[in-house]
Amino acid sequence: MSTAPTWYDVLDVPHDAPTEDVRAAWKDRIADLEPGDRRFDTLNRAAKVLLDPPARAAYDESIRLVEEDRRARHEIEVAEQPGPVTRLRRSSTTGTGARGVPSWLLAGLGVLAAGLVLATAWTWRSGAAAGDDTAVRDAQVAAERAVVPVLSYDYESLEADQREAQALMTGGYREEYDKLFTVLEENAPRTRTRVSASVVASGVVRASDDRVQVLVFVDRPTTNKLHAEPVVYKDQVTVSMQRVDGEWLVDDLITSPTQG
Repeated sequence: MSTAPTWYDVLDVPHDAPTEDVRAAWKDRIADLEPGDRRFDTLNRAAKVLLDPPARAAYDESIRLVEEDRRARHEIEVAEQPGPVTRLRRSSTTGTGARGVPSWLLAGLGVLAAGLVLATAWTWRSGAAAGDDTAVRDAQVAAERAVVPVLSYDYESLEADQREAQALMTGGYREEYDKLFTVLEENAPRTRTRVSASVVASGVVRASDDRVQVLVFVDRPTTNKLHAEPVVYKDQVTVSMQRVDGEWLVDDLITSPTQG
């Protein structure tokens, strides 16, 4: 397995732990934490994924893909033939050059570079034609644009924030998002939390005719009543984009902390 910690590691449960054990571990670890504590947020995010069977299955698949990427990178390094990162792009919102890219991002992009070699071959096997390259890039840009409102919120404008995010989602994912937002509505006003996400970089992981999976690196400056100065969390977000009536919409989103 990859050496990066997983949500299973965060809750200290085995990968095959039953739902009851996951829930018990989560409740035990948040029992003495304040809502503004970073660990409280991380533990809740872990539980959100692992207590939802479809989300957990998708997350397990993402772990498997990361391990495949790690092995592919090793094979490429041994052969001294690094693959081209043809779909990797820095967000237009960042103004620094290559030397300004932080080390945590470079480490993540190393894994992504290997994954893109596999992703390119997977794309053509899945039936996507060369002429669809523009559509894939459109999906990547749409993912970058969508991830900001989806991950951002202000306790003083929750209703407007929710509407803005909902407009960028498929009906199926909107239902999942609304469940999470109910929790935010209950807690954010009390903790006075504001989250302002920004995109650092992104890369296409998989693509087919109407579905594209994008890995997005995100900074999430967060303030609350315990932290007047922003605490910046760094995440890697796997965004599944679905084409619906010619428009690319978020159909799934999985976040995990970026190490470094």
